[in-house]
Amino acid sequence: MKKLLLGTMLLALGIVVPLPAMAAVSVSIGISLPPPIVFHAPPDVIVMPETNSVYVVPAIDVDLFFWNGYWWRPWEGRWFRSRYHDRGWGHYSSVPSFYFDVDPGWRGHYRNRDWYGHPWNSQQISHRQLQQNWKGWHNDRHWEKQEAWGVQGYQPRPQHQKQEVRQQRQQQYHQRPEVQQHQQQRQQQPQVHQTREQPREKVQRQEKQEHRPQGQQPEHSQSREKPEDGKGGHGK
Repeated sequence: MKKLLLGTMLLALGIVVPLPAMAAVSVSIGISLPPPIVFHAPPDVIVMPETNSVYVVPAIDVDLFFWNGYWWRPWEGRWFRSRYHDRGWGHYSSVPSFYFDVDPGWRGHYRNRDWYGHPWNSQQISHRQLQQNWKGWHNDRHWEKQEAWGVQGYQPRPQHQKQEVRQQRQQQYHQRPEVQQHQQQRQQQPQVHQTREQPREKVQRQEKQEHRPQGQQPEHSQSREKPEDGKGGHGK
């Protein structure tokens, strides 16, 4: 009788909640969100040299980036993104493609106002300017072509050198203790959870989302907060 009752309950649950959805819920429960960053006002950003419109908030100790209409932040070996700078974070199951263009020592260069021997006059960009202009700046490669990222007399690296630097940074990233710990935790999970947490199709879909036209919603494994009209990273 007990087996019959249990089987009936499982069947009813399977009808109400499809199995793929149940699996997604079980995976997302184990992914904790990063702690909130408190801002008294929307933060100013600076553009990162040798990137296509990657911005960072220099006034805080944690890495908070803006790129292609989203705010991005790493935490405990994982990545999260949102349309907002202070809420709505959703887990992103791979490393965003822009990240390996960012110099890991950018904070030291910023403090010294120097970029590899060249004066770096980094421009403070307000939140309003960013929201109004980021899309045009991105499409036109404005900071590279017109401003040289504020670095006086600097010539960008040749393409083959850029690829070499990206590969080096990728290797260094995967050697970080928090990243290795996250990978070990994933490997210790049951194989079925690993497959469902980050299937190849999902990774490919998320990589495409980085470059998709704005106005389409991202896929978050935890947060599905709908952006407000005219806010949250949409260019004008």
